[in-house]
Amino acid sequence: MAEEKISNETTSEEVKDTNQETADNGAQKEHAAEEKSDKKKKGKKDKHEVEMEELTAKLDEMKDRHLRLQAEFDNFRKRTLKEKADLIKSGGETVLVNILPVIDDFERALDSMKEVADEDAGKQGTLLIYNKFKDFLKQNNVKEIEAQNEVFDVDLHEAITKIPAPSKELKGKVVDVIQKGYCLNEKVIRFAKVVIGE
Repeated sequence: MAEEKISNETTSEEVKDTNQETADNGAQKEHAAEEKSDKKKKGKKDKHEVEMEELTAKLDEMKDRHLRLQAEFDNFRKRTLKEKADLIKSGGETVLVNILPVIDDFERALDSMKEVADEDAGKQGTLLIYNKFKDFLKQNNVKEIEAQNEVFDVDLHEAITKIPAPSKELKGKVVDVIQKGYCLNEKVIRFAKVVIGE
């Protein structure tokens, strides 16, 4: 009986040990399974984080492109508006430039009629047409460039020749105007051809 008791105790201890081992094995398996699921979760998290970073980078790049395109379009719009304004401002420039020789001819005609009486119909008609042309030029913002006795300016005058200055005050200034110059809205459409005193 004592042997039976000892063997029962041994058996119960063995059973306990076996149960303990089984429990330990179960816990280890559970722990291993948890580690695997944690690794999978971490792997998924890492993948999600990488995807998120890639998407954020792409979004930033697209925002940058969008801003640049918007700026380019704004510049294009401003440039187009400026070009349109310039075209409107100087739209009839070629027509006005082609009218200038007619004005020159009228001035020569009036110059040759100095000795003709003011009551002469031809002189009056020529003067009337000349004045209408001058008014037409004023209405279209065409101004004559003042040149006589002015300091020579490369931006407004074109020097034809130099002659000795008749006086010291005219040195480096315009002595004579061969052909008048004109500006359209502050832009020179024809330079004044002048003679400079030296």
